[in-house]
Amino acid sequence: MSKTKFYTGRGDRGDTARLAAEARVLKSDLLIDVIGTMDEATSAIGMARSLAQTPALKQRLPVVQRHLYRLMSHLSAEASAREQYAGLAEEDVSWLEDLIADLERDLPPLEGFVLPGDSVAGAACHVARTVVRRAERRLVALTDVESNIGEANLAYVNRLSSLMFVAALQEDQRAGESSRLAAHQSDR
Repeated sequence: MSKTKFYTGRGDRGDTARLAAEARVLKSDLLIDVIGTMDEATSAIGMARSLAQTPALKQRLPVVQRHLYRLMSHLSAEASAREQYAGLAEEDVSWLEDLIADLERDLPPLEGFVLPGDSVAGAACHVARTVVRRAERRLVALTDVESNIGEANLAYVNRLSSLMFVAALQEDQRAGESSRLAAHQSDR
């Protein structure tokens, strides 16, 4: 029997707490929306990881998930306390770029549109990619309100959607499927 209580009831009126902050904010606040969307992205990446057949993805996607948790804690801290909760750095962006380069090395050239769904793992990677893109849009919107988001944090989330695209291609290839359409065809 678990001794952990999985609810507090403090958010029943629609507000929540930020890290290192006394004040509470509405759950509809843009910052909370950003963090919630990052949490969705982490879960979508977890689904993709659970289905992945590519060893590099199985090994490295948990690191990506931990990076997103670091970013979420950085963002959720009160602006004056953000330095206590380190966000992402240029070396994290470089690490992601290296992973993308490793994965794309043995992919054939892309010659057209990609239609998601050629493999279950590839489709899961595409879903994760679209959730990451939404998280990126929300994060960019937050930069209009808060100036200390950090360039590396923005760059990382941008690269992350690219990683998930390449991961989808890799998974489709591994599954023996071809998701590349030579040309857009119509039923006219």
